[in-house]
Amino acid sequence: MSEARHGETAPAPPAAQPAAPPAASLHVVRRRLRELLQGGLGDEAGAPLEAQSLGTPEAPRLVSAQPIEGHALRAVRTDTAPDAAPAVLVAFLDGTQASHVAHYDDGLPIVLGRVAAVVRARRGRTLHTWARPIVEHRLYAPCAHLSPATRAVLASAGVPVVDTTEPGPDGTVPAPHPLALLERAVHFVQADRERAERDLAERWCRRDGDGLRAALCVDGSIQGSEQLAAAPCVIGIVKSHRTMYAEGAALRTVLALARGERSTVFRVSVGRRQPVASWYLRLRDPAGRDPMWGLVRLEAALPDRGDAPAALTQRADAISRAVLAEVSPLSLPDARWDKLVYPIRDCEQFLRAVC
Repeated sequence: MSEARHGETAPAPPAAQPAAPPAASLHVVRRRLRELLQGGLGDEAGAPLEAQSLGTPEAPRLVSAQPIEGHALRAVRTDTAPDAAPAVLVAFLDGTQASHVAHYDDGLPIVLGRVAAVVRARRGRTLHTWARPIVEHRLYAPCAHLSPATRAVLASAGVPVVDTTEPGPDGTVPAPHPLALLERAVHFVQADRERAERDLAERWCRRDGDGLRAALCVDGSIQGSEQLAAAPCVIGIVKSHRTMYAEGAALRTVLALARGERSTVFRVSVGRRQPVASWYLRLRDPAGRDPMWGLVRLEAALPDRGDAPAALTQRADAISRAVLAEVSPLSLPDARWDKLVYPIRDCEQFLRAVC
């Protein structure tokens, strides 16, 4: 359990519940597979598949965004407003995933994946676990290419089995290429991790309280759920910048943001996902560092149509100050400490301890 540094009184979260033991621990599942399968297991002690280079990463790109605070993207100080006291983020959500090859069946990988998610809520100066964390194990197997006997063994292993050869929208069954099946398995694990995070966040939104007084800070984008993207109490912190929502002079403005400055707010709309309001915020002094140092992009619900422009500015300033208030203590020794706020790291440490 980690100490948070705020002393403000926030709305009390529901009584924390003890962490539930996972339905089947990794050790138990591996022992069961070792008993059932011939030929031994895969690389149990090696790095998880998420740490390996699988597939082609998203290419960096620039996307023009529609400003909704003023007519052009510019830098804004967040500490000049009369009401410049930092707001308090009440709770934080993060999830983790890990995948290992459990067995190769005629050269085809069967992957054991684990996903977990937790909300850590502030009560006084301490972070507590809100509700029940989610910890799930599954086997991700290319069922269409396995023998009936192997499928029967997997069905008796004690954990759910996910078919990684489920046909795509065009009805095509994936080819039995081991690397393609590994990549597909990791994508399925990622989808399950995102679902676990979304389930917890949506439960938070259904509780009493709304707006910044009950703010839940989510690690990553909030566009994957219509409910979260429209919820006034949910804030997303995006640390990856493979897609930059700025071009030309706007890009130069973002890269030149000083510590404590934010960009003006713009609208982000990706495919069929729910659009959100977004802006860049510099958490740390980038002097002598790369231009992405301490740079995050925040996401929040779009303002209502009847809201005054000043209300959007006040809300963006308040959220930015609340996030800036979380940069200490440092998230060391994590390599992402320049962008990782400490309570999100606390979530990761908690999940590492219970998984």
